[in-house]
Amino acid sequence: MAEAALRIILEIERASALSSIQKAVRFFTKPLGYDRFVLFSASSARDDVVERVYWVEGDWFGNGQGVDAETYVRHCPVTRHILEARDPFFWTKTRCESGGSYRVVRRPVGEGPHGLQVPVFGPLGLEGAMSLGGEQVDTSPEVRLLLGLVATAAFFSARRLLEVPSEDVVRQLSGREREVLAWTAAGRRQADIAAALGLSERTIENHLRAARRRLGVATTAQAIKIAILKGDLGD
Repeated sequence: MAEAALRIILEIERASALSSIQKAVRFFTKPLGYDRFVLFSASSARDDVVERVYWVEGDWFGNGQGVDAETYVRHCPVTRHILEARDPFFWTKTRCESGGSYRVVRRPVGEGPHGLQVPVFGPLGLEGAMSLGGEQVDTSPEVRLLLGLVATAAFFSARRLLEVPSEDVVRQLSGREREVLAWTAAGRRQADIAAALGLSERTIENHLRAARRRLGVATTAQAIKIAILKGDLGD
């Protein structure tokens, strides 16, 4: 299994399209019972953690209906646990009349769905995560370790392919982008920044997204670091 994981990781790292990453992940995880996937960039500086969703697939609701980022990832209580975790962790969903209750567990047992959440870290801390789920999944320690490696490779390859800025991107931050980025660097939440500047939270999020694109980075934390080095945020 370790050799198979290594081959998949190498295939993922050579991928030139997101579809190639998805195909490789599916091939490796299908025999292990995982058929639901969520891959996204994340930041501890955001209220909702999630920055950008790269891939959502599978019957997450258990009713055969499709799911998008807004209806699942941003409202999944398990997602916020990546702020407290350093290693991949299992989760389970207990079905009830209201739909279901998610819990982080040491190892799932009984009927599913169950899954594995893999936080991904880089030089600046939390940068993303991947969640894999299914009804009857392999939850052995070996699988937990190998899926963590595969998920991490999938995240960095997807980010490389999807977050590359256009060549004609203007590198100089606008005044408002600089202002919002400075407030964020000071540890203020998006809701607080919006209230202080008389803007909507969506507008604040759009300014942060624009700043990341101008600076050619994938996360707000990276944008802050580069802006400080460039002297855009001042003292």
